[in-house]
Amino acid sequence: MSGRKPNLRMKTSVAAAADDTKSSCLSRVWREIQGSGDWSDLVEPLDPLLRAEIVRYGEFVSACYKAFDVDPSSKRYLNCKFGRNSMLDNVGMSSSGYEVTKYIYATPNISIPTQSGTCCSRWVGYVAVSSDEEARRIGRRDILVTFRGTVTNTEWIANFMSSLAPARLDPHDPRPEVKVESGFLSLYTSDDSTCRFSQGSCREQLLSELSRLLNKYKVKEGKEEISITLAGHSMGSSLALLLAYDVAELGLNKGEPITVYSFGGPRVGNLAFKSRCEALGVKVLRVVNVNDPVTKLPGLVLNENFNWPSCYAHVGVEVTLDFFKMKDPSCVHDLETYISLLRSAFPVRRRGMDVTKKVRGFLKGKKIEGWRWEHAVRNVGGLVQSLRT
Repeated sequence: MSGRKPNLRMKTSVAAAADDTKSSCLSRVWREIQGSGDWSDLVEPLDPLLRAEIVRYGEFVSACYKAFDVDPSSKRYLNCKFGRNSMLDNVGMSSSGYEVTKYIYATPNISIPTQSGTCCSRWVGYVAVSSDEEARRIGRRDILVTFRGTVTNTEWIANFMSSLAPARLDPHDPRPEVKVESGFLSLYTSDDSTCRFSQGSCREQLLSELSRLLNKYKVKEGKEEISITLAGHSMGSSLALLLAYDVAELGLNKGEPITVYSFGGPRVGNLAFKSRCEALGVKVLRVVNVNDPVTKLPGLVLNENFNWPSCYAHVGVEVTLDFFKMKDPSCVHDLETYISLLRSAFPVRRRGMDVTKKVRGFLKGKKIEGWRWEHAVRNVGGLVQSLRT
């Protein structure tokens, strides 16, 4: 034998024929699907097995929205509606093959009045782990963290400050050149000791639970393979990427692969942050709609296209969609629309006109055919406020 890896596309074309074949294939090639080869030749056109995995993780993120209590009169306002053991069942994911192990709370720098006083911390997601049966199906024990995106206008104001700050997450090597968006960093590291649900900052909760699960399955299963998968939409994708960087920088993953599935995510850090994530082996698959304004922020004009150290930069490989509805402009950022189009084999397009040129044209008042970003930004809830801060 030559020792060459089997052709993944040949496998996945066969795997798409039936669920059992697909599952068998996934257990053999999960590392490639999780980005070990930076998804080379799997994005354009989008590989059917990769598409299925993107949809699967998107549904876990969607569960965050379905379970989030947005009723101001409720005692669980801004928290999860359901108990940890029944949450996935209540949102229609009883057959997901995962068990929720912890709820995660975060503290933005703005408070919201509730029935029981002022609420600062709110539920942003959960940690889950694949069952024994699911682990066999997908080829490894998967530790999953999912984050919802912004829901209220106040969250946009609180979390989109559009200013860079040194991350300094590793006390032994702070790397002052690695900078991230200050609002996202605050959400990740701030603590609200008054919250009855919270146990430390979002960061402390996550690092503690991930360490516990990694130790548990390493000790319990010995040679069992483990993956760390982080998925989020909008603001949630920024938390997912911050966590991925943090875990890798601290070495908590102990060599286990870390993959981020980002849906409609904004830029998180500068070019040094991007470079450091890549050096640490953090794999990021960004699912974006070219008409989604959130994916252009922060760094609407000054971004990776200019290659300046102080500019914001996206991290990872992009899966590009192109959809817009004049009657419902807010759909451009809607997670369910992202998922439904991917599920229906909506075509992934190649990047067309450079985004920077489009933005420059928009700022100069020029009408560019096919560029509908300005219509969407005026209709997605809260984005006008975030653009002005």
